[in-house]
Amino acid sequence: MTHNGKNYFGYKNHVKADSKTKLITGYKVTTASVHDSEMIGQLVTKKEDGGQPLYADSAYRSETIEQMCQQKGIESQIHEKGYRNKPLSKRQKQRNRKKSKVRARVEHIFGFMTHSMNEMYLRYRNLKRNTTGIGLMNITYNLFRLMQLNIELTA
Repeated sequence: MTHNGKNYFGYKNHVKADSKTKLITGYKVTTASVHDSEMIGQLVTKKEDGGQPLYADSAYRSETIEQMCQQKGIESQIHEKGYRNKPLSKRQKQRNRKKSKVRARVEHIFGFMTHSMNEMYLRYRNLKRNTTGIGLMNITYNLFRLMQLNIELTA
């Protein structure tokens, strides 16, 4: 698939996860040409999230997403980003480091899938089949995670 003059192959698993339990609570599957930030509005809702803050890397920082967070009553904890001739201040770097501690918990999900679930390679040929395959992978991950949580709770 071509987007803005670049070729993209494959599909993306956009997930919403609980930072405390590391369980996937929602997901969308798209072609690889869709930027992650384009799906955030469909994944984040105040009602479902119980007012949890939104943690994301600086690729998600935009005026549109900040307005969406305000409208939905969600606290934005999206990383700040520096610009040419305007690098991040020491305070901004400290805030980003603090946000990274929470955000890293969600990255563990993809680490587990990559290392324990056949590196997430699916060989289906269309979006519908890949959506089903990725959905099953997300469910499988959650089942593994629930087993881990049960072990942690009983230990």
